[in-house]
Amino acid sequence: MLPGMLYIFLPLVFGYLITIKNANLLEKINTSTSRLVFIILGLMGLSLAGLDDLFNNLNQILLLAVTFFLCIGVANLLALPLLDKVMRTETKQHKREVPLSHMIMESVKLVFVVAGGLILGLILPIGLNWVDPASEAILLVLLFLIGIQLRNSGMSLKQIIINKKGMSIALVIILTSWLGGLLAAWLLDLPYNYGLAMASGFGWYSLAGILMGDSLGPIYGGASFLLELARELVAIILIPLLIARYPLTAIGYGGATAMDFTLPIIQTTGGVKCVPIAIVSGFILSLLVPILMLFFVAL
Repeated sequence: MLPGMLYIFLPLVFGYLITIKNANLLEKINTSTSRLVFIILGLMGLSLAGLDDLFNNLNQILLLAVTFFLCIGVANLLALPLLDKVMRTETKQHKREVPLSHMIMESVKLVFVVAGGLILGLILPIGLNWVDPASEAILLVLLFLIGIQLRNSGMSLKQIIINKKGMSIALVIILTSWLGGLLAAWLLDLPYNYGLAMASGFGWYSLAGILMGDSLGPIYGGASFLLELARELVAIILIPLLIARYPLTAIGYGGATAMDFTLPIIQTTGGVKCVPIAIVSGFILSLLVPILMLFFVAL
């Protein structure tokens, strides 16, 4: 399976080697990435429609997602408050309201994309043999564009190294997520490398679901997607509640989304001093999602 991992991983590496200074071109790349995510998630729905005994498979997807969500979430939330006690972080509260309902809908609409693909696959009289090859081809392009985005995100290696809090958050999230993933794999009687792979999504629901689906099939892809989506939705709720007393916990639970999707909530509710910490931790976790997932499924 190692050659397959390298085959998928290389576009990410090649993309990361490219530096782009043209703002308009970067904006087009960001737009293209978002559109490709929608396309692949729709294809994931079509893949689910092609499963035999769909009802039982959906039950299995929910069982996987809920078990991993609980095990990983509990492990994260048990360890992160200890980090807050060791590394005191000043926050500044704001009165400006955060549009939580809008942000939740941004996440929920991706569920409708997958559901739409599932419904189309069930009602349209077409063969679905083309779905997996198409998903793999689009995935290669997506990983290439994600590599470019990570390289041109504005984070230098020096900025990452000197921000100890951001690096500490990322390390705690990685280790506790793996512990939760191993526990979930044990409870579900799954291979431990599958548990580690499922635990390495760190909240990046679109890419995690795509990578797991391409590597281990639509059941794991759907479960990973729901697992990480649930993490983001809970993070949107928890961040405003926790950030005053436990800022590193609030930032850490957001996982990879701390550098993009949940960053406005972190900035608004925790102040500007939380922003560099969130960006560094989110960047590290985002960079490691494809690397760790592809590594563990190849074992």
